[in-house]
Amino acid sequence: MRLDERSPSTVATYRHAWQKHVSPAIGGLRLSQVSVPVVDRLLLRLHGEVGPATARTSRAIISGAMGRAVREGAVPLNPARDVRRLSSRPKRQPRAMTEEESAAWFVGLAADEEAVSRDLPELTAFMLATGLRIGEALTVIWSEVDLDTGTVNVTSTLIRVTGQGLIRKRTKSEPGQRPLILPSWCVSMLRRREALGVGTDEPVFGSERGTFRDPRNVSRWLAEARTKAGFDWVTSHVWRKTTVSILDGHGISARIIAD
Repeated sequence: MRLDERSPSTVATYRHAWQKHVSPAIGGLRLSQVSVPVVDRLLLRLHGEVGPATARTSRAIISGAMGRAVREGAVPLNPARDVRRLSSRPKRQPRAMTEEESAAWFVGLAADEEAVSRDLPELTAFMLATGLRIGEALTVIWSEVDLDTGTVNVTSTLIRVTGQGLIRKRTKSEPGQRPLILPSWCVSMLRRREALGVGTDEPVFGSERGTFRDPRNVSRWLAEARTKAGFDWVTSHVWRKTTVSILDGHGISARIIAD
């Protein structure tokens, strides 16, 4: 896959890793000097000092560059292929919120004037109803919502790319572009929002000017609200896990839940 075929966020991540970590370490070497031990030591250092994700990204960059060098006949082997396998740090598995915890969350948000002014109660309610990620929820526009059938058509996500600003891009895969059935209480909530007057191309959870909100800002606002409400452990992944648990508790099949 060529660089121009990758997601803008992936390109930005690769460029940052190259400029910050890979180029300073091996950018001045000849191709013949980029050996397995050299690459292995670099990735091991990055794994320990920066983290597994940066080490994996750096390996992908080196592998791509050296792979092309092999195809062009400049070197016989791709050294990134023979480095040791680096372990990832175990991820903390998100747990679902109980009904009591969900109720306490919304009670806490409703009492937080700043959270209310930032539209967090209804945004998190929408995330709970749909299981969407923050970027996906923030990029939904009114033309993708059908209140008569009670559905929302998920097509995109919202990302910020350095030098380009906010970008509304299609989801990574075809399964990511999906229609979702909304619970009746969510439809009622959206009808109230629609009654305020909206444009078909405006985001459902946009700014007061009808523009898209930056997912990073919203994530920061949610973190502040979590701390105030005593829910530091709650993340967007917890909401997705909670959505799955609710569907499973109502006897929905695993296949439908996955879809």
